[in-house]
Amino acid sequence: MQRIQLLILSLILPFSLLAQQKTKIKLEDNKTGKLQGEITYLKFPIFRHENATLTADSAVFYEKRNVFEAFRNVHINQGDTINIYSEFLTYDGNTKVAHLTSNVRMVDKENVLTTNTLDYNMGSKVGTYVNGGKIVNKDVTLTSKNGYYFSNSRDAYFRYNVVVVSPQSRITSDTLRYNTLSNWAYFYGPTNIKGKDDNLYTENGAYNTKTEYAYFGKKNLYTNASKSLKGDSLYYDGKAGYGKAIKNIVFKDTSDKTVLYGQLGYYYKLGEKAVVTKNAYVGMGTKDSIKVKNNLQPDSLWMGADTLETQMVLRKTLRLISSPTLQKDNELGEAEENAQSRKSATRPKSITGKAPNISPAIKKPIKAQQKAAKEVVPDTSKNEIPKDSLLKDSIPIKTVAVVAAKDSLKTKTAPGLKITKPIDTTLAKPSIKGAAVAKTIANLKRKDTISTNPLDTVKTRVIKAYHNVRVYKTNMQAVADSLFYTAADSTLRWYGKPILWSQGSQQTGDTIFLRLKNNKLKTLQVIQNAFVVNVNSDSAKFNQVKGKVITGFFTNGELSNLFVDGNAESVYYNRNKDSVYIEMNQTVSSRIKVLFKNKEVSRILAIRDPEGVRTPIAELKEDVKLTGFTWQPKLRILSKKEVINGKPTSKTSPKTSKLATATMVAPAKKPIITKKDMTSTIKSVIGKNPIPIPAAKDLRQVDSLIKKTDTLLRKKIDPLKKQ
Repeated sequence: MQRIQLLILSLILPFSLLAQQKTKIKLEDNKTGKLQGEITYLKFPIFRHENATLTADSAVFYEKRNVFEAFRNVHINQGDTINIYSEFLTYDGNTKVAHLTSNVRMVDKENVLTTNTLDYNMGSKVGTYVNGGKIVNKDVTLTSKNGYYFSNSRDAYFRYNVVVVSPQSRITSDTLRYNTLSNWAYFYGPTNIKGKDDNLYTENGAYNTKTEYAYFGKKNLYTNASKSLKGDSLYYDGKAGYGKAIKNIVFKDTSDKTVLYGQLGYYYKLGEKAVVTKNAYVGMGTKDSIKVKNNLQPDSLWMGADTLETQMVLRKTLRLISSPTLQKDNELGEAEENAQSRKSATRPKSITGKAPNISPAIKKPIKAQQKAAKEVVPDTSKNEIPKDSLLKDSIPIKTVAVVAAKDSLKTKTAPGLKITKPIDTTLAKPSIKGAAVAKTIANLKRKDTISTNPLDTVKTRVIKAYHNVRVYKTNMQAVADSLFYTAADSTLRWYGKPILWSQGSQQTGDTIFLRLKNNKLKTLQVIQNAFVVNVNSDSAKFNQVKGKVITGFFTNGELSNLFVDGNAESVYYNRNKDSVYIEMNQTVSSRIKVLFKNKEVSRILAIRDPEGVRTPIAELKEDVKLTGFTWQPKLRILSKKEVINGKPTSKTSPKTSKLATATMVAPAKKPIITKKDMTSTIKSVIGKNPIPIPAAKDLRQVDSLIKKTDTLLRKKIDPLKKQ
């Protein structure tokens, strides 16, 4: 409160010198008057004081004191622009202050101020109310307990219970300045800007009620249904539905427990898309648990990259990946979703029969697989929404029957009603034209009712990561050039030299798919040039398997077995009961099965057409490595911190280290923004934004408009500066 009082006092003081120049009130006209001592009683008087005319039904004039009191139908006209009406008035010609009560209404061009009590200074043209008031113009309606209106600058300052209502939004605030000419509102305390379906919160910033441009600089939060975006600095274009956040960004969706972090981000309301381009990382909740100080805690999946993008898209635009199943006799069965939808189960083939039915995703060429993230429209007529989605955002839509319109018939049909009886299309005289009409109507009957697929309107979340992708989960880590994830099939797809680690195993290939079910690791597929290396915890011997396709299965979050298909090769070091290596077993087969126990390889089985050789350890001159072998433990992500910041770099030189130490100064506490800061920040948002901003040329006009409308106030005091 002290701050706003100092602000108002500073604005009013420059005009106080004008009030010292005393001028006499002139009585220009009246119908009847009665003089009693030094007091004159008047009816229908007309007073004149400098550039103002004051009238009323009656008045008491204290001529020597240069004061009068007016009653009923009081009217003050100043400069032909300001008109004030009330029931009672006390006017002091020495101070030029008018005290008006009862049904006060002040009209200043297009602005109307109404209140029960108003103090108006004729010299400074400042109106003040402290018992509630309202300002109305063609754009907004403003109400508050206390208000200060400056006619010269068209600025209004509001304090306590401030409400600003416009066709686009409703603003509630504790302290607010509003310019009725430029439509810019400036906030100095807790403020909410409520739109049709979203809300903006800030404690310091500016917002244009007409253009819906905004900049916020303290404790900023944007919310839209289950989604929210916050950052130290937040810019938003309400009409374009575009937002930009700078420093300490958090994008959150509570509906699917997705949280996106970073230092520079963008939000697009129309596409429900958020993009983070600096220190970007995202967290996704899972149902796996880890022990922390003997207590079980949820094990989240963390993902970082140079650029992260999350968006809600139509499910029909995605090509989904089916998860393979493990059937009897070690057969890889059909996709899990298709198996569940079959009406009658069939007995699986024996391993001596045909080749295993590997997931359709494996059969496709790798180039086709890499297009999985693109918007390809599949046949979704038989698809179902999976129940194992990590991010549950699907919205079921009822099937709708659409009746085709009949161009030449005036038959009334209830909306959505299927026509079952043939329409009488008999013509009086058959002709070529009549036959064509009959054929057209017959075609219409065949296409009479069109049923839309519910999946055509279902939306699901996708996450895209570009360049230097890092993933960390307690039981799984990965790196790659890019990644795609969709909640529709709960599958993480890695592209561009991906490496995945699980327990003591490392998987590499052209493409890696990791499927989750019930928010837990379920299956793994490595496509083309698939290679798995496993190292026992107490040795440096590399167990290896390679092939065209590797399919793995998880049990309780741990890798339990692997199937290698297509030119499969393996190298396995056998140990005796005392865990001493005794021999190396090298095998070539069309299929190899790898079994895991206690996070280590326990057995490697050649299932089809095996060929192999066993070599005693004593006869090995060097460890055998299969073609394509690579072992990259240094790239493995070891913590959430490495997801955010990447792997630590090598030690710097003394000069570099000294320079780094010198620059590591604790950041100063962020001050409340000044108008200068606000203007420069808006400029930087426009000038340095790598993503096109809708209507960017209009934003430059906003900056110019702020400067023009605030020229007078900046000469006296900057209301945004900290008092």
